This record gives sequence, C-alpha cells and structure tokens, in this order.
Amino acid sequence: MNVTYTVFRFDPSKDKESRYEAYQVPVREGMTVLDGLLYILDNVDPTLSFRFACREGVCGSCAMFINGSYRLACQTQIKDLKSDRIKIEPLPNFQVIKDLVVDLAVFFEKLEKAMPYLVAAGALPEKERLQSMEQRKQINEVIDCILCAACQSACPQAWTNKDFLGPAVLTKAYRFVGDSRDGAQRERLKLVAGEDGVWRCHSVFNCVEACPKKINQTVAISRLKRKAFVQKLKFWQRDGATNGRKVG
Repeated sequence: MNVTYTVFRFDPSKDKESRYEAYQVPVREGMTVLDGLLYILDNVDPTLSFRFACREGVCGSCAMFINGSYRLACQTQIKDLKSDRIKIEPLPNFQVIKDLVVDLAVFFEKLEKAMPYLVAAGALPEKERLQSMEQRKQINEVIDCILCAACQSACPQAWTNKDFLGPAVLTKAYRFVGDSRDGAQRERLKLVAGEDGVWRCHSVFNCVEACPKKINQTVAISRLKRKAFVQKLKFWQRDGATNGRKVG
C-alpha cells in the first residue's frame, strides 16, 4: 500500500513562493508520519527539511500541521489518519526557515521571561525539598508540557499580538507558580500579569485542542489570573491603596 504525502516546500534563500510537492510513500504496519518523511529524505528527496529528535513524543521537535490538525509526526500512525493522502505543513504563525522547519527563537525568548526553572526558597534542606502527593497533583498535568509550540501556533491572540506571551509560556509559568517547592512565585506572577500576559488570554480553547499532550492550558492560565489578582489585592491592602474602601 502506498500513501501520497503532499508536503509544504519553501526555501527563502531561493524560492519566491511556497509550493507543495507530492511523494509516494510505501506503508508498513506501525509506520508513523515521521517514518514516511524519513523515507522521502533517504530515498526520494534529500533536500527535504524537517525537525525530529527523540521519536518518542517527548522532545516536541516534530510538531507539524498534519491533515489540518496539530500533531507530533513521531506519534501519528499513518493508519490512524484513515486516508491515502497526507498533507503536511509547518506550524502556522511562525516564520519558515525551510520547508517544515520554523523559527522558534522568539518563542524561546518569551519563555525566558516566565523564569522556567525552580528558584530555591529558604535554607538548603538536609536531603531534599519534600513535596506531598497532594501538592504534586497541582502540577501533574502542566508538567507534561514538552514545548512543542503547537498551542502557541494555534492561539488567535498570538496571531494578532506579537508581544503576547502565549499559552505555552503561561502554562510553563504556572508549572512553577503552582510548585510548592518554588520560592519565586511573586516575581514570576509579576512577570506574567502584564498587559501582554495572562490578561490577554480570551479563553478561546484553541490551545487545548492543539496540544498533543492533552494539557488544558486555559485552566492553567485561569489559575494564574486568580493568583495574580490575589497578589495584587494583597499589595493594595498592604500599601493602603484602597482609598479607605474595605477590601476582601
């Protein structure tokens, strides 16, 4: 059995316009979309460019737009697409470097603003910073984010506002804000609570539909909003900025 791969092609160094090229790919049992792309690269067209690394759905490198949906090529079984035609495009809303490879530099620059790392609080423990099962439950889902940028690509606010941090960055921020071991909650909330942060999210849920790890970014962002508001409220109370009104 063969399937037809229709692949987006564009090399900005020499092409004036993008195009699509069709390839015939022989299919075997258990073959993924990524396997098909590797077949094309090895046997048909060595100029085809795309990203991949772990091939196990962990690194997020092979996130693509496959048959009109955001998917990881390494986890998408050809037989599950139930079609003899597979259309593969790069992630929308990112500049194309070549073919299926997009420029994620701005995405990772935004990620740095969310301080995506644990900040130790207090004195060093004798062995480790303990965390209860209940505390871990608060971040069980969001900790699975692999930074594939699919949700970032799907977000309509990110399409129209280049400064919006985006759902992936905000979800990663919540992963640390919600971590009981972290000591930088105040600083991190301040970073994401601006006009281009959590308040720019309109809860469209495109990010949730796009996520290959089934993370609910909209819920995570809503929790960030709540925490940011509570922190601001405490600031007003402490600094007497309520102008005599009772708060709380």
